[in-house]
Amino acid sequence: MPRQIPYIIANEGCERFSFYGMRNILTPFLLSTLLLFIPIGDRTAEAKHVFHTFVIGVYFFPLLGGWIADRFWGKYKTVFWFSLIYVAGHACLAIFEHNLEGFYLGLALIAFGSGGIKPLVVAFVGDQFDQTNKNRAKLVFDAFYWIINFGSFFASLLMPLFLRDYGPAVAFGIPGILMAIATLVFWLGRGKYVHVPPAAPNPDAFSSVARTALLARAPGQSRPGLMVAGAGAVGALLSLCMTPSWGFVIAACTALVLLLAFGGIGVSMQLERARGLHTDQAVEGVRSVLRVLIVFAMVTPFWSLFDQKASTWIVQANTMTSPMMSLFGWEFQLLPAQMQAANPILVMLLIPFNNIALFPLMRMVGITPTPLRRMGLGIALSSSAWVVIGMIQLWMDGGDQVSIMWQLLPYALLTLGEVLVSATGLEFAYSQAPASMKGIILSFWYLAVTVGNLWVLIVNAGVKNDVVSGWIANSGLSPIAFQMFFFAAFAAIVAAIFALYALRYKMVDNYRKTA
Repeated sequence: MPRQIPYIIANEGCERFSFYGMRNILTPFLLSTLLLFIPIGDRTAEAKHVFHTFVIGVYFFPLLGGWIADRFWGKYKTVFWFSLIYVAGHACLAIFEHNLEGFYLGLALIAFGSGGIKPLVVAFVGDQFDQTNKNRAKLVFDAFYWIINFGSFFASLLMPLFLRDYGPAVAFGIPGILMAIATLVFWLGRGKYVHVPPAAPNPDAFSSVARTALLARAPGQSRPGLMVAGAGAVGALLSLCMTPSWGFVIAACTALVLLLAFGGIGVSMQLERARGLHTDQAVEGVRSVLRVLIVFAMVTPFWSLFDQKASTWIVQANTMTSPMMSLFGWEFQLLPAQMQAANPILVMLLIPFNNIALFPLMRMVGITPTPLRRMGLGIALSSSAWVVIGMIQLWMDGGDQVSIMWQLLPYALLTLGEVLVSATGLEFAYSQAPASMKGIILSFWYLAVTVGNLWVLIVNAGVKNDVVSGWIANSGLSPIAFQMFFFAAFAAIVAAIFALYALRYKMVDNYRKTA
């Protein structure tokens, strides 16, 4: 095992405590403190909007961090400097606990800093391995994901208590201290890391090949791919024009989705035209990336379901009863935000269970648990979790008092889905990425989270529409129950499509060949 791995794992554990420590108390803080000036009937919707806008920012800025690392600074320097911005953001949250503009500035800095380093730490782990020890990479990626949830568990359990008992300055200040420690630990390992230098300007880079494919002319043929990409650009401009009615976040993210989707389709239609003008290896590399992006696109519904455990599920838990519990003579009641601690503790149990028992058993009966099979099953399980949470909501809408402990079942289903999708996705994204694009391709993996949260904002905005709200009222479901079953159906349909695509996908191996 590379000796530098403990520094990266320790850094990730502290960083994840800091991130989830503030993230998991963000919705309760917004509802109870920062947004009190908003009428109570609109406060929940606004809190969800702020939360998911923040998450969109966190998972958008990996594009910037990945580009800077791949082209200019390298992964180590980019992670270090963005981490300092991250620490400054935490400081703003603690200082501006009652100042709207100052607090939002802190959220913006955290989104920028956290997002900037997010794809790079994962890729940096992969850089420490080569063909001689790549068999240990899966173990380390699992350990990496395990430590994420170790930090998340204690953050989810403790920070709601600190928020309740000591106030937001302390509750947001402690994660800031942990992020400062994470930065220090990462810096201490600087002399032991394998540093893969930034890629030099490459005439066969993904963007160069894509541009050539779109613009190249073929004798006697039109350029249908360019027309498709142009349609995406027009759609993006129209989306930006809708900013006054949609809001900037929805309009800008929709524009980005249209550019990526139609641009990718256009490039794939004319990719063979780049052959001869670029190397065959470069053309096949672009083809591989486009196939990976299709996988990423189909994972977006999972993220729309998963991230709502920190918004929609907390809103539901606020209206549930919390029974008195006893542990070694200590009596306590679970706070709604503390239910999120069920997710990381289950992850820490399920990752070793899958590797020791589930996957070997599947192999014994002749089923190979390939990455895409695991991810498709995970999306389906997330759908089932939302069916259960929707049934609980129907129970509550009927007037019954429901214990918060009933949320454990959907948490278990969602967490099993997370282990199969997210932990597998990190490994899949690194292994499928061409050498010159590992930072960028992982940025696109995180961009899938941005798009997933975009679906949430669009659905929430749609529910406010008079026509849609009238249709929901006629359905006999409450708005929150309708959204729950809608997201469950959304994920189930995509899981079926994902399974069909997985049958056709051919895996590649892009680990380094030498140390």
